[in-house]
Amino acid sequence: MTATDSAELPERRAERLKERIYVTFTSLAVVIAMSSRAEDLTPGAAAVTLTITVVGTLLAVFVADLVAHIVVHATMPAREELGHMVRVSSSSLGVLVLPLIFIGLAGLGRWHLEQAMRASSIALAATLIVIGYLAARRLRLPLRSRLVILFAEFGLGVLVVLLELLAHTYGESH
Repeated sequence: MTATDSAELPERRAERLKERIYVTFTSLAVVIAMSSRAEDLTPGAAAVTLTITVVGTLLAVFVADLVAHIVVHATMPAREELGHMVRVSSSSLGVLVLPLIFIGLAGLGRWHLEQAMRASSIALAATLIVIGYLAARRLRLPLRSRLVILFAEFGLGVLVVLLELLAHTYGESH
């Protein structure tokens, strides 16, 4: 590994983490919104809606990265950089695993869709909490400061979900 590789490693990890957090928030908002009308949905419709949302979000981020690279560098990304962009985007597909398993259980009649949505919400929220904890744990700050940061992340996360739900609720009522 060269000096350049080691300097890029944290930046590349940060890119994957940032995208994973963003997609997890989006997935959580979609799952919560679908939960409010789970009685009107089939498990298949819920799975398709969530999958389309995540794939669409990842494609949007990929296109944004590609366009930003072109604007900043006035050239198409090299094969390695393009591969990195694809890997970053595709690595966030893992956000779908547990929710789709839970929705699949509803499709098999093992759970009600409402239970699957609740379990999905808990899994996605837990993912965000674990990511926040792992990030705060690495900081070289006193425990009290790390706890403040962790609770601030949690509060901002709640605010993001509430704003996304407000947008969904507003859209349904107008």
